[in-house]
Amino acid sequence: MHACRPNPVISPASRAPRACRPRPFARSLAAALLGFAALSWASASPGQPTAPNGAQGAEALIEEFVRTQFGPEYRVELRFGQLNPNLRLDACRRIEPFLAPGARLWGRTSIGVRCVEGANWSVSVPMTVAVFGPALVASRPIPPNTPLSAADVHVQEVELSQENRPALVDPAQVEGQMATRSLRPGQTLRDYHLRVMPTVRPGDPVRVRMIGRGFVVTSDGAAMASAGNGQSVRVRTESGKVLIGTVNGRTVDVRL
Repeated sequence: MHACRPNPVISPASRAPRACRPRPFARSLAAALLGFAALSWASASPGQPTAPNGAQGAEALIEEFVRTQFGPEYRVELRFGQLNPNLRLDACRRIEPFLAPGARLWGRTSIGVRCVEGANWSVSVPMTVAVFGPALVASRPIPPNTPLSAADVHVQEVELSQENRPALVDPAQVEGQMATRSLRPGQTLRDYHLRVMPTVRPGDPVRVRMIGRGFVVTSDGAAMASAGNGQSVRVRTESGKVLIGTVNGRTVDVRL
């Protein structure tokens, strides 16, 4: 089936897409329903009920639903895919978009569309959801294993949905961290780009603080691995006992 070319991106600044020329037979959801031009679906055959606002109204309905899933600090762009052109559905007067359990409006995904007036069916519409929002980016070239500070990053709008891993948003998140790999200027910082700077290394002398219910006992020991503040590390006490505690500067707290 030949269809008109879709408008690839739907956003508030986009112009409404051209409608497809009516075809005599219904070939998909929009053919029985809305004449979804943005999805390259054919128009309904004569006499079939359609939504009052046609294709543009249907697109706006889905776009509005998607946007309500995000906060005002995010900008969202949609790119619709195509349904099976051989799909046959009963005519419908009104549709309702919905999000299936476990689905995420992020990157390549899909959204549910069901008929709520005139028929009883639902379909999954493929789409790409591009989400833009504020995130930290590198302000300069950063070599691996470089200690970081807030001066090394700044906040700008990026496409967050290029990856599933979360982007960092607060400059304070890089304090006390070091780069795990080379970072180029403007690169979005995500959690795996950073690791805690070690405050103790293997063999470093540490103060071991053993904390129990109602008492604290301190002794000298040595770290057996590298670790940073808040991380767990194994220590060997002067008596040769091996304990696991949490690093706090040059002190290791062991909860008994």
